Amino acid sequence: MEPDQVQALFTRGDGQYLCARWGRPIVPVVFGVEDATLSVVKGALEAVVALAGHQMAETDPELGANLMIFFFRDWAELPEVPNLDRLVPGLAELCAKLAAADANQYRIFRFDVEGAIRAAFVFIRMDAHLAAVPVETLALSQAVQVILLWSDRAFADRSPLAMGDGGAVMLRPEIAGVIRAVYDPVLPGVAQDAAHALRVAARMGRLA
Repeated sequence: MEPDQVQALFTRGDGQYLCARWGRPIVPVVFGVEDATLSVVKGALEAVVALAGHQMAETDPELGANLMIFFFRDWAELPEVPNLDRLVPGLAELCAKLAAADANQYRIFRFDVEGAIRAAFVFIRMDAHLAAVPVETLALSQAVQVILLWSDRAFADRSPLAMGDGGAVMLRPEIAGVIRAVYDPVLPGVAQDAAHALRVAARMGRLA
């Protein structure tokens, strides 16, 4: 990818460049799915985390679990989850706005003092559209979108996934390259200067 293409992936709607990666091992917990789906979701997370060269763990010493993924049918269900409003202040108001917008997914990130990702909440409302998506595709898409703090516009026009040989869904090679490069130890855990995109593009060339 060219540097301007990398830059676009992390330039938000307000024009701010912001790229952040996880600063600690990822400890996921998934709510609202059966065991078979749970294994698919965790498998997708493990694959993307391995691609990044990052780590997963059994528990987070501060939070217990630091990646919480919720599957549900209606936004009104979330405020009824015990203690979730303590983790996500203003949850009821947020859900009301998302319901009014007919949104089917939303992600909230929390950051450490240095700006790296320390926790994330992923909310997935299984509307008719998402219910028609194969679970492997949905799981991989969510794993990709939570491994980095992408721009709010990064995948508005094009999915991070593509159809591979034999009809299998896979991560687009250039997006995989960006993930590997951003997690390279020589790069910072968080960047707010667009010059960071030049470094990411350069690392992609070296890691290819």
